[in-house]
Amino acid sequence: MTLPRDAGSAPLARHTLDASLRGLGVGADIRADIALALGEACANVIQHARASREYEVKVRLDSKRCEVDVIDGGHHTDPTATWHGEGSPNAEHGRGLHLIGAFTEDLYIQDRPHNNGAIVHFAKTLAS
Repeated sequence: MTLPRDAGSAPLARHTLDASLRGLGVGADIRADIALALGEACANVIQHARASREYEVKVRLDSKRCEVDVIDGGHHTDPTATWHGEGSPNAEHGRGLHLIGAFTEDLYIQDRPHNNGAIVHFAKTLAS
């Protein structure tokens, strides 16, 4: 999905993915974890990727796993510094990555090849 970088797009992304997961029979707790992580990743783009008017959410689903990429076209300033210990879970900013990491698996942030911006990737096993 390509979404406008505004506050109304995050709920749309969350609800769309939740409906797909519910249709696959994924339990409410796992869906809630994914929705929280997606909401945080979208909020990060909406707040910080000012150089871009839109962003993408790419999801890969199968019966065992959900993988999500939130891709922005803003200026990348190395958010991995916050994730790998420089930020605190109690800090005013930077908690989103801690939350995503706590509720999902395989969180990483990488620069977009050949473009401005970053990709926030996370995954979640669908079986409890």
